[in-house]
Amino acid sequence: MFLTFFGLFCFCVMGCSQLANGQTDDGKRYICRAVPLSGDTSCPVTLLPELNTGSQEEELRNTVMQLRETILQQKENISKQQGTISELTTKLSLCAAATGDKKNKGGPWAKEKPNTMGDVPRDPNDTIEGLGKTMQGLKDRLENLEQQQMRANISGASFPSELRELLQRRLGELEKQLLRKVSNLEEEKSILSNATAAYRLKTESTLNALVDRISELEKGGGDFKSPEQFKLSLPQRTNYLYGRIIKSLPEMYAFTLCMWIKSSASPGIGTPFSYGVPGQANEIVLIEWGNNPIELLINDKVAQLPLEVRDGKWHHICISWTTRDGQWEAYQDGVKLGTGDNLAAWHPIKPGGVIILGQEQDVVGGRFDAGQAFVGELSQVNIWDRVLKPVEVLSMANCSAYIPGNVISWQASNVEVFGRGAFKKPLEMCQDLLPNA
Repeated sequence: MFLTFFGLFCFCVMGCSQLANGQTDDGKRYICRAVPLSGDTSCPVTLLPELNTGSQEEELRNTVMQLRETILQQKENISKQQGTISELTTKLSLCAAATGDKKNKGGPWAKEKPNTMGDVPRDPNDTIEGLGKTMQGLKDRLENLEQQQMRANISGASFPSELRELLQRRLGELEKQLLRKVSNLEEEKSILSNATAAYRLKTESTLNALVDRISELEKGGGDFKSPEQFKLSLPQRTNYLYGRIIKSLPEMYAFTLCMWIKSSASPGIGTPFSYGVPGQANEIVLIEWGNNPIELLINDKVAQLPLEVRDGKWHHICISWTTRDGQWEAYQDGVKLGTGDNLAAWHPIKPGGVIILGQEQDVVGGRFDAGQAFVGELSQVNIWDRVLKPVEVLSMANCSAYIPGNVISWQASNVEVFGRGAFKKPLEMCQDLLPNA
């Protein structure tokens, strides 16, 4: 009985081994799924739906990788089990042969042999049961993914695509707006940069002019013993060296202009004094240009004066004028050298103009011509709104008295100096101003 059962067991094992070894691999892989007894026997295969979202694709990819690893592991286990079954078959064959010899011949083989099958693993049914559990877990995960995809399809699978197109359109519009904004900012930056550069240059020029003026004032005004004891020096014939009297003239019907002047320029001393008003740049001008004598212009009307001051010495000159019949008088060193009339008769001197020392004005306060610039030194330029008496003119010319002008008085604070090279310097009256000093 025992031999019969043992032989039947060996036959079954050998048959199973041959079935496992003889089965051909057709390259196909299958996924098993439990079907209830009352279910459809056709066992329809549920295809995995196409996943649209990134998270579901990632989860499916991970699941496939896990399935592939599990299948490889199971294939390796099956190979091991086939080896084990083959070894077991060999051992059973040896056992069967030994048992037959013992029964027929007897002898030492009748003794109980030690158990040589202790290294045989557990029943393969345990491994198959474990594989079944693993496959069931994988099947459950696949079913969960299928249900999630079905819910996504039911809720509307086209929504992510529409949302993607909407977002792309919106991003395109935002990109265009951003490019336009960047272009506008670049244009504004360029304009602002140009304006800033121009403003910086203008500011630097103004600051340099202020520094020059402060430096000149510091040089010219600190050592004066009295406000009128200084001279204005214009050593070069240029269109940028000049002095400017801060105050202006009121409306006048008569005036007297007196000054100390020193020049050796040739030909002509230039323009020691000019007064321009809006609409008439030659309201009052004292000029000598070329080989012409010194001229007095009032409202652009001309009278030639019999004055000679180009000997490089200090000379005191005075010119008086009245609107009545346009009468005028000219003094040099306290002596009246000439008179005349009909010079801008009945014309009042207009107020609110600009007084420039050393340049002739083509427009009010500017557009100077270097050919008409004064070269030399000036001092004690005073203006009165009346005709001075001869004795007053003489007292100033011989240094016996100093009479400041009641309209314009010669003071360091009233005279501004422009241009590098022009400056104010101290001057001792009655020592440096006398012709023979």
